Amino acid sequence: SSAGSAAPAATTSRGRRRHCCSSAEAETQTCYTSVKQVSSAEVRIGPMRLTQDPIQVLLIFAKEDSQSDGFWWACDRAGYRCNIARTPESALECFLDKHHEIIVIDHRQTQNFDAEAVCRSIRATNPSEHTVILAVVSRVSDDHEEASVLPLLHAGFNRRFMENSSIIACYNELIQIEHGEVRSQFKLRACNSVFTALDHCHEAIEITSDDHVIQEWQGVYYARRKSGDSIQQHVKITPVIGQGGKIRHFVSLKKLCCTTDNNKQIHKIHRDSGDNSQTEPHSFRYKNRRKESIDVKSISSRGSDAPSLQNRRYPSMARIHSMTIEAPITKVINIINAAQENSPVTVAEALDRVLEILRTTELYSPQLGTKDEDPHTSDLVGGLMTDGLRRLSGNEYVFTKNVHQSHSHLAMPITINDVPPCISQLLDNEESWDFNIFELEAITHKRPLVYLGLKVFSRFGVCEFLNCSETTLRAWFQVIEANYHSSNAYHNSTHAADVLHATAFFLGKERVKGSLDQLDEVAALIAATVHDVDHPGRTNSFLCNAGSELAVLYNDTAVLESHHTALAFQLTVKDTKCNIFKNIDRNHYRTLRQAIIDMVLATEMTKHFEHVNKFVNSINKPMAAEIEGSDCECNPAGKNFPENQILIKRMMIKCADVANPCRPLDLCIEWAGRISEEYFAQTDEEKRQGLPVVMPVFDRNTCSIPKSQISFIDYFITDMFDAWDAFAHLPALMQHLADNYKHWKTLDDLKCKSLRLPSDS
Repeated sequence: SSAGSAAPAATTSRGRRRHCCSSAEAETQTCYTSVKQVSSAEVRIGPMRLTQDPIQVLLIFAKEDSQSDGFWWACDRAGYRCNIARTPESALECFLDKHHEIIVIDHRQTQNFDAEAVCRSIRATNPSEHTVILAVVSRVSDDHEEASVLPLLHAGFNRRFMENSSIIACYNELIQIEHGEVRSQFKLRACNSVFTALDHCHEAIEITSDDHVIQEWQGVYYARRKSGDSIQQHVKITPVIGQGGKIRHFVSLKKLCCTTDNNKQIHKIHRDSGDNSQTEPHSFRYKNRRKESIDVKSISSRGSDAPSLQNRRYPSMARIHSMTIEAPITKVINIINAAQENSPVTVAEALDRVLEILRTTELYSPQLGTKDEDPHTSDLVGGLMTDGLRRLSGNEYVFTKNVHQSHSHLAMPITINDVPPCISQLLDNEESWDFNIFELEAITHKRPLVYLGLKVFSRFGVCEFLNCSETTLRAWFQVIEANYHSSNAYHNSTHAADVLHATAFFLGKERVKGSLDQLDEVAALIAATVHDVDHPGRTNSFLCNAGSELAVLYNDTAVLESHHTALAFQLTVKDTKCNIFKNIDRNHYRTLRQAIIDMVLATEMTKHFEHVNKFVNSINKPMAAEIEGSDCECNPAGKNFPENQILIKRMMIKCADVANPCRPLDLCIEWAGRISEEYFAQTDEEKRQGLPVVMPVFDRNTCSIPKSQISFIDYFITDMFDAWDAFAHLPALMQHLADNYKHWKTLDDLKCKSLRLPSDS
């Protein structure tokens, strides 16, 4: 048959063959082109030459008809690899297996499946970021008004195709998509390699916008550090021609000079934003460009004739790049913290990167020798419930403050309604205890706290209670999450989000809900959010032994917990843009503040058994006596007394903070690996600095993770969660706890020291 004729049925003389794809037999079929084999295409983007493999197309049609046949044969004609799926489940399975460039979904009728729901489910997956999704819609009669495409775009579709079973019409549509959106998405994927290269580049790189115009040149200039010292740098600045043939960006490469120059005179590069840079994109005002070195002073004077420069604030590039040289750690941290205050976003992000490098270097230190194991329980008690032995020496542990994360590749939502569909769909399940926080961590690029926080706080009406805007709340979440250390294996913003999730789950239980006021709920959610902010990934015992500034400040007592609360309030009230408390009256603020402080301090482990025993004696026993109808003179509403509300809130956040053993097994195992790695890193550093090793059992070369988990559950978890379950009724959590304990016990019986059996890894 000819290429333009009607498509035959399942198998024809033309060679059309359908085969099962994956396990979805008879629901997903594959077409292998029989007319021609298309070779890989070469695509250029800038200086890069890329090879694009043949296009893969997924057709999602519940039933075979002339339209699906039209696209099938159009794919055959274009030389595309084509699959066809009959159900949403098989479609998603096939897409995750093959990562198609184009997906065509039948949107003409809804009785078989919801096309927009299918599109959203695909968009919720990571591979769909660069996939073009086409909706096939019914043709509209002349007497009806054509529907808007906005609902389709909001659902995740890229294009709309009006029903037309002609093979040539389908072919033309696919060819246009290939040479348009698919080609553009292919280039965008290639740009990821550029960003990866920039992330690992040892030179400082800045790309300016068109209102900071610098003519191309290469040479040397001097900048001033915060300390007042001068620093010499080799600089090369190159313009980049963009849309309309005009200069749209400037790339500057800066590299520290190896030689020392006694000349202390400081020169600055002035950036001119004159219009002639746009009208003459290839002319360069600095005639001596491309030389090995030039006099920066003369360049500065040449740029000084622009009148607008007197009123323009000069970028702080010298301040950024002076941070890349080695210096005593205290001086570096102080310089960076000072530079970040009131700095532009670009400057703050550059400094974030410096801090990330410093923290990485500190965390991933060389492994040291091993020593014999000590009892796991005694190590946990010694490491978590005591402040350790203060080392009487001059070596102090430097505590990094105000460390911000930078994730510029993911746009922040303005409100909860602006959350990307893939994240929004994942958050639809956030009320479930089995919610996978690690999936949210991955899809948000290690920024789960902002997204989960906005959703949870919206559900509990926090903005309405605080009388603050959602914009202010979002800014507050950004500031708080930025001050969690993403380089920590365990105590990072993912842990904070996990504790927030557990707290919200507990607040939803009937007996908890009936015991607390809305102020208590808001205080609990805020406390969970900030309870470990700026955690250095080290225990209180370590900080006390190291003589850290914080240990001295807080007299070796609840050092980290005191710092978390103090810093949280400092960050909140210092900037009105993120001050969520600015619109509540003084009395409410004092009450709320006291509740938050009390809950965060309750997470400190030295008073663990005190909090648990008070809860059992004041809440559990009177409640049990009331249920059993004894003669106990306890008030049925006693749990609503302020002192009992305090005990409930303390117990709630304590359980939320260490709920990892009560999570589903896969999540429990991941958390166990993360906390173990953090303790391993602390032991490594204690040995390196000659500090007392507060938890010798956590030596990465000898530690049995199953034994440590069994000891932690036996000593800290079982009794506390038995008491909390008796109050809040949490059968699912207790079942997870039993299953997880059995997992660790099985590994220990088999003398396995890792997270899983080798056969399960």
